[in-house]
Amino acid sequence: MPNSRSFPPASTFRPVNPTLGKTPKLGPFPGDQVAPWAGICLVSYYICKTVFGLSWLWTGLAAGWGCATWWILTANGAWRWLSKFVSVPNWTRGFALYQPLLENREVNQSKTSHRQILMELQHSQRKSFKATRGRK
Repeated sequence: MPNSRSFPPASTFRPVNPTLGKTPKLGPFPGDQVAPWAGICLVSYYICKTVFGLSWLWTGLAAGWGCATWWILTANGAWRWLSKFVSVPNWTRGFALYQPLLENREVNQSKTSHRQILMELQHSQRKSFKATRGRK
């Protein structure tokens, strides 16, 4: 009995582009590093050459050190290192009654009764909490 899961002959397979799923590169250097390295080189030129008046050797060494450091920090994905600097949202809890910007007289009268009921509920809850605070 022939196997129903047999593969078709090798001649029927389609060739696939081997660069699918790969990141772009400029020679041995990853393409996503080009813009940060250009910025690092410009900053090192400005600091070393313009501010301190150092030679091209020291400027090149500073640029190379900065590029190498950036490459090490972001080698397996920039998000792994850069995501540490994303601020966490500050969540707080609070209670406030809704107050519309435009007041409608008909609606406002019904809201005052709701506000009075809410205020009485809060007041009674505070009284019951104060009364039972010292007891076990």
